[in-house]
Amino acid sequence: MLGVATLITVLCVGLLFAAIRNDQAISGNLGNATAHVDSVSWDRTIIHFETPDGIVHIPANGVLYPGGLTAGDLVRIEYDTANPELARVAGRTATLTLLPLSSTTLITWGVAVALLWWIRYRGRGTTPEVEPRAPALSGN
Repeated sequence: MLGVATLITVLCVGLLFAAIRNDQAISGNLGNATAHVDSVSWDRTIIHFETPDGIVHIPANGVLYPGGLTAGDLVRIEYDTANPELARVAGRTATLTLLPLSSTTLITWGVAVALLWWIRYRGRGTTPEVEPRAPALSGN
């Protein structure tokens, strides 16, 4: 139980650092564009946008921080000019990941502690009492 909770915590911290690294990459080579939202699903929001060199980019992993977007929207984005596959909605940063990641971590540890407590204390009143044995008399 503790191993699973620790693993989930490590994954959440890793996701936060990845989001910060992506933001730094975008900020280091900042490009701006207007993107068209093509589709929105539970795991990604697909956009397409054109860079100043006339190339249309469709990031395979979608846009970062897409909350509130719907298909057909036009949205300002910021992208990494060295890697246009890395794009985020303008004005949004890794701080948006803090609430979901911290909530996930807190809920995980809450469930883990509750389960460990339940496992430890559930059997306290149900274990049978063992009566001490009387010493055996030998017939010498």
